[in-house]
Amino acid sequence: MDLAYVCEWEKKPKSNHCPSIPLVCAWSCRNLIAFTTDLRNEEEKDLTHMVHIIDTEHPWDVYSVNSGHTEVITCLEWDQSGSRLLSADADGHIKCWSMTDHLANSWENTVGSMVEGDPVVALSWLHNGVKLALHVEKSGASNFGEKFSRVKFSPSLTLFGGKPMEGWIAVTISGLVTVSLLKPNGQVLTATESLCRLRCRVALADVAFTGGGNIVVATSDGSSTSPVQFYKVCVSVVNEKCKIDTEILPSLFMRCTTDPARKDKYPAITHLKFLARDMSEQVLLCASNQNNSIVECWSLRKEGLPVNNIFQQISPVVGDKQPMILKWRILSATNDLDRVSAVALPKLPISLTNTDLKVANDTKFFPGLGLALAFHDGSVHIVHRLSLQMMAVFYGSSSQRPVDEPSLKRPRTAGPLVHFKAMQLSWTSLALAGVDSHGKLSMLRISPSMGHVLDMNMSLRHLLFLLEYCMVTGYDWWDILLHVQPSMVQNLVEKLHEEYMRQNAALQQVLSTRIVAMKASLCKLSSSTIARVCDYHAKLFLIAISCTLKSLLRPHFLNTPDKSPGDRLTEICSKITDVDIDKVMINLKTEEFVLEMTTLQSLQQLIQWVGDFVLYLLASLPNQGSPVRPGHSFLRDGASLGMFRELMVVIRIWGLLKPSCLPVYTATSDTQDSMSLLFRLLTKLWLCCREENHITEPDDALIDECCLLPSQLLIPNIDWLPINDGIISKLQNKQLVRLQFGKAPGLVGHTVSSQFDAFVRAPGQPKIDHLRRLHLGAYPTEECKSCTRCGCVTMLKSPNKVTAVKQWEQRWIKNCLCGGLWRKMPLSYS
Repeated sequence: MDLAYVCEWEKKPKSNHCPSIPLVCAWSCRNLIAFTTDLRNEEEKDLTHMVHIIDTEHPWDVYSVNSGHTEVITCLEWDQSGSRLLSADADGHIKCWSMTDHLANSWENTVGSMVEGDPVVALSWLHNGVKLALHVEKSGASNFGEKFSRVKFSPSLTLFGGKPMEGWIAVTISGLVTVSLLKPNGQVLTATESLCRLRCRVALADVAFTGGGNIVVATSDGSSTSPVQFYKVCVSVVNEKCKIDTEILPSLFMRCTTDPARKDKYPAITHLKFLARDMSEQVLLCASNQNNSIVECWSLRKEGLPVNNIFQQISPVVGDKQPMILKWRILSATNDLDRVSAVALPKLPISLTNTDLKVANDTKFFPGLGLALAFHDGSVHIVHRLSLQMMAVFYGSSSQRPVDEPSLKRPRTAGPLVHFKAMQLSWTSLALAGVDSHGKLSMLRISPSMGHVLDMNMSLRHLLFLLEYCMVTGYDWWDILLHVQPSMVQNLVEKLHEEYMRQNAALQQVLSTRIVAMKASLCKLSSSTIARVCDYHAKLFLIAISCTLKSLLRPHFLNTPDKSPGDRLTEICSKITDVDIDKVMINLKTEEFVLEMTTLQSLQQLIQWVGDFVLYLLASLPNQGSPVRPGHSFLRDGASLGMFRELMVVIRIWGLLKPSCLPVYTATSDTQDSMSLLFRLLTKLWLCCREENHITEPDDALIDECCLLPSQLLIPNIDWLPINDGIISKLQNKQLVRLQFGKAPGLVGHTVSSQFDAFVRAPGQPKIDHLRRLHLGAYPTEECKSCTRCGCVTMLKSPNKVTAVKQWEQRWIKNCLCGGLWRKMPLSYS
């Protein structure tokens, strides 16, 4: 483990951020981190309870909001989609935060609930019934269905038709459980019930879910001599009212309290956690004294109840008829440790087929098998989540010592040590975020090999496996990129493509854009592949334009055959290999292409991009032997060239209806038919590579014709995406990066040589809306948003009123082309 970056607050004379007690943080599947601090104003002598939300790629761009909580915030919880956040306080108030205009750096409180004056100690969203298990032992399988399988898991509550109902559950300090349900009309149904008849103080609690749709709550009064209690909670809706039923489950006493030698050594239980939200059978407990801690892992098992011989003679028990009971059994326990300050649990739903903890050699160090323990001396240990054996270790600046030096011999330093008060593992367990006792945020890398020496192929296999998991689930993969070195990029991209091509056609179609976005983010990490980033983003844009334009085509008669006009267009264009655009056009039913004139005119900017890109590609064909430049990969991509060819045909037909919607070319001859010329050259190039396994080199005649293009048409400058301003490319050399909240660092660490001039935009040049293809001017006056991952820029508000363009813009309301989230940009963005 090593530090990737550290982000801290600027010291201000009149007010400053101080860690709240307790301090909490949460990490979403979209790689957004939320954490709390108290803002202390020395003039007014009061505290403001703040919630901060950052994107891990732009940690300095922090969105800080006054939570409005009157008491300290005790819990933060992201929902399963990573787009909403719950916060709860020590006064019983729960607030639900959601993005304003789908912006990752703009949040608002929408709804909430409360249990007046009763501090909340545990909080969770209800389960939506979706669980995808990873089979680590099958990471070498070719089919995604073998590596990742959908687990049969019932939602906590279902609406009519089986749709899961959204809501949250909370446990309070006085032993109450409260459930709030979000109705489709925006109303909140809330019910509160006692966990059991004899209510008692609940110092610690946690919530987990069972496959049958029930909820399990674990509670402790904080004393290690008291039992850890478990309750089953069932939620239902009866007559438009929320109803809660509770039932007591078997309890347990910690092993350290039943051991005579340790009976009074650890008086307090300081941490109580289920190993996972959807694993109610396994629980982690930590008991502590002033200086030390001990951690125990327990498992709930079904065991046969022995039957007395007398009853055996009367009625023999055979096979399945033996009575069964549920009983907690200890799986493992640690020796005496330094005092534990925080615990972070893995979120990967790994399917462990071996219940006896024996895992194959190549998978026993898999990242998702470890949980993190932070200690008061500043160190962090990763231990196996079942056996609690050490897997990796990190020593903070205040805890530097030789590995073999025992902790008892270490001299105590004067004053309190800096240590993590709250920690969270990323969704792939390859990164760890910790907020320390000074309110500073640290990002740690966790090696895919968990600190053990694995060969390069095994580490690559782990990374590839987790990239595939993110591709299938739709989770953000930023934390995986932390571990990708420039030398790995080419290998990972090729392997990812190979695995993708092994899947069935239906799954390939579903994942087609996600894998392109993933390849783009990988290629950004190496200077030798950075030009391909532009190609991948251009391909995403091409796929989107192709889908949008073909969806506007309508069948002329209602009783049409099975294929849509768009499918027929693809089929005819692939069959007819004629280089004359008009001969291809004759084979189509032109009445299916009739659109309103205003619609055609509004699409001109997108049409212009298609025309410009085709011209740029053909003009760059003679230079394909020169250093790799943007657009190079398209020259061997038969599928993309085929898409361009189809769009040229569609544009040609629309040009007959509305000539002003055609792409504008600056030609040297007034009589030249530019579209026919480009279509003829494009078709010749497409014929060379339309079969992926039989790609041929373009002939000299085609190259000669492309060489003449600059003398016939003005070659346009393509507006590529700017080099992203994120942090990931600064972390390649494994050097610690120090950042400050609210202050953007300098330009990104890639050295941009002359061959990448295409990416660089001079300060006075006009900027462009990358999705609408509109020029914004050198100093835009419109509010803009940019993608947190690829840097794509677009206007926040739509200037268009035409339905077709609004449909295009609606595609990008929640996410960018690459799937990244949006963040609002300042007006004077550079």
